[in-house]
Formats: sequence, structure tokens, C-alpha cells
Amino acid sequence: MPAIPASHDAPPVLPADAPIHPGWLRAMHWLNALAVVVMVTSGWRIYNASPLFDFVFPKGITLGGWLGGALQWHFAGMWLLFFNGILYLAMNLATGRLCRKFFPLSARGMAADLGAALRGRLSHADPRRYNQVQRAAYLFVMADIAVLVLSGLVLWKSVQFDLLRELMGGYEAARRVHFIAMALLTAFVAVHLAMVALVPRSLIAMIRGK
Repeated sequence: MPAIPASHDAPPVLPADAPIHPGWLRAMHWLNALAVVVMVTSGWRIYNASPLFDFVFPKGITLGGWLGGALQWHFAGMWLLFFNGILYLAMNLATGRLCRKFFPLSARGMAADLGAALRGRLSHADPRRYNQVQRAAYLFVMADIAVLVLSGLVLWKSVQFDLLRELMGGYEAARRVHFIAMALLTAFVAVHLAMVALVPRSLIAMIRGK
């Protein structure tokens, strides 16, 4: 059976020689990837110092060596993710890429693209276009990172961000929110890497632009 084109909306009109991903986007993507790896692995070490649940992460996959070192790595990753994320969002808004790449989005379109993907019939012929499942996933991870940052502020400066702490249900609830947001981000990365393995030219495009 022929592959089904992703989504049903018209593709954006771009110059034929335009890169799939502009240089600023590729740079920010890899900086975000670095920040996420640093924050997640150092976060696992911080978690191990005071576990929420009946398990800890193997020391070999954590970063920092000890609690103080992990906190330093975590803060470094946090500031990189924060400033790079703000710039990423600003550039997407300023260039119109946010609306062009991630919208329109509908439950019906997502269901159609997800069904086609599960049947192995979703086309990846045009790497310039995101299908609706991709759009939803990328918008979700942006929101998830925002939750990570906000809950992280509560854990870092609980007294100063007392209103935010109370909105999250208290300090311990904020810890759980932070952990769940981290777990969801890790799951997104795992699925993202699996999709890259299935469509390897997407990695080339993120490195070279085309």
C-alpha cells in the first residue's frame, strides 16, 4: 500500500534551496540536547540522595559523583536550558516557524497520523513537514520543560517561590511533579531517538541542515 502523506494541511511555501533546519535552530537543538543530558543524569544523582520511591538509579549512569557535584552540574545545565530555551522560543516566534511547523493541530489529524504510523504507512518523504503526532509531541515537550523549570525553582528556592510552591501542593508535591516531568522528558528522548533510528536522514538534516 502507498504511504499516507503526513497530515492534510498544505505544506509551507519555502525557497527550493532553503535548508530543512536553519543554522540557529540546529545550534540550539544540540545545546538543548546537551543541557537535557546534563540535567537528567545529574538529577538522577540528586534523586539518589533522597529517593522518592523504592529505587535508586545506578551510580554509573549519574553525573556529579556526589550530591554537591551533582547540584553544580544540575545548575549549569539548568541555566543553559533556560536561556537557550527562551532564545529558541523567541526565534521560533519571530521567524513564524512556531505557527508554520506546529500548527494547525487537531485531534482528528493526530488520530489519522497516529493510525497511519502504527500501520507503517505514514510517509516521511518531505522532511520539511512535521506530521500531527510530531507537532503534538514537540509542543508537549516544550510544556514539559516549562513544568520542569517551574518545579525546579520551587525545589531550589522554596521560600522565595512560596506562591508557586503552594500552587503545586507543597514542597513534596513539587518534588513529585519534577520527577514525573523528568520521566516524561526521558521517555520523549527515548522515542525521539527511536524515530531518528528509523529515519536516519533526519539526523543528517539536523547536523548539516539538508
